[in-house]
Amino acid sequence: MIKLSNQKVYFPNLNGLRFIAAFLVIINHAEQLKIFYRINIDPISQFAKIVGKLGVMLFFVLSGFLITYLLLSEERSFGVIHTRKFYARRFLRIVPLYGLFVFVVFFIVQHFSFWDIPNMKDPIDDNFYTTLVLHIFFLPNLVTAIYGFLPYIAQAWSIGTEEQSYLLWPLLLRKFKKNRLRLMVGIIVSYIMVRVFLWLPFIELPYERIISLFLSHFNINSIAVGGFFAILLFQKHKLLDLIVNQTVFYVVSSVTTGLIAIGFIIPYFHYLGYSILFGIIILNLAANPKLKNVLEWSVLNYLGRISYGIYMYHFIILILVLKLAAAYNIKSDLIIYPLILLGTIVISSLSYHYFEAVFLKLKTKFTLIKSGGSKF
Repeated sequence: MIKLSNQKVYFPNLNGLRFIAAFLVIINHAEQLKIFYRINIDPISQFAKIVGKLGVMLFFVLSGFLITYLLLSEERSFGVIHTRKFYARRFLRIVPLYGLFVFVVFFIVQHFSFWDIPNMKDPIDDNFYTTLVLHIFFLPNLVTAIYGFLPYIAQAWSIGTEEQSYLLWPLLLRKFKKNRLRLMVGIIVSYIMVRVFLWLPFIELPYERIISLFLSHFNINSIAVGGFFAILLFQKHKLLDLIVNQTVFYVVSSVTTGLIAIGFIIPYFHYLGYSILFGIIILNLAANPKLKNVLEWSVLNYLGRISYGIYMYHFIILILVLKLAAAYNIKSDLIIYPLILLGTIVISSLSYHYFEAVFLKLKTKFTLIKSGGSKF
């Protein structure tokens, strides 16, 4: 149940959900890379194909939900959304680890053949300065649109999407103070309309393919879905009576899990459809007191706190484990996945406590409303 007391918002369960989202991404990347190391020569399952980006969509909906609710809480308590403080908080939470990882990938990993992935072309080799500059200016999603999959740092595209959206979010919430639900719907509809416009066969634009690919990696509509549900909760909207319900939660959770397990692609509105399902799940986990302990476990809470590191570091650990597995002819997931998780958790924990924590302490100087149940 969400509580607001002593300038602290408490969101139960959401840390556990953040770890689940990160783990879905790990599964996708692991199954893709197994083929290159000939640990698995069969095509990956439909589940493995779709689960990675759906894990990112879950991150986006969570982010939209959290930033929107916290900004509205700030406005309620202090009369205004402090844009500069918001930017400072986002900078201190995202940029240090992102910057460290960019440095590691471009200036260390790239110079050791040990990390080369067999039979995979690395676009950084031929476009070092371009890809580096675009990453420095928080445009990794544009890098993905232009050059495709980048080993080691492919997961960073979502950081670009979030940072680009964060630039707009407090400004939009301040501008549309009286029509915030319509704002979120407007963002979602506008995104769909632009994608449809680019899809039309008689539309020809310069760099149309790159624009289209960039938009496919700029899922601001999923962030808006999270914002929509946060506004419903904040305003105590009448729709809550229909959505915040144990039966609704268990039905939607079961359906969503089943659809993902079979690799089902929702026609025309794949990511938006799943984002809405994720939003219903998040809203119930955050706001329904009868569900407050579903994911509120100490282990999941901790893994959720370090989930940013898990998301960023897992690719390097993944390559290390798969390289060793290939060398010793290990093909069992019962060995491979625990090693991947253990290695990723260890390095993420060290990063969180001895690197990120330095900046998180500075972040508290700009924090007006603290997030208790989910570190954000």
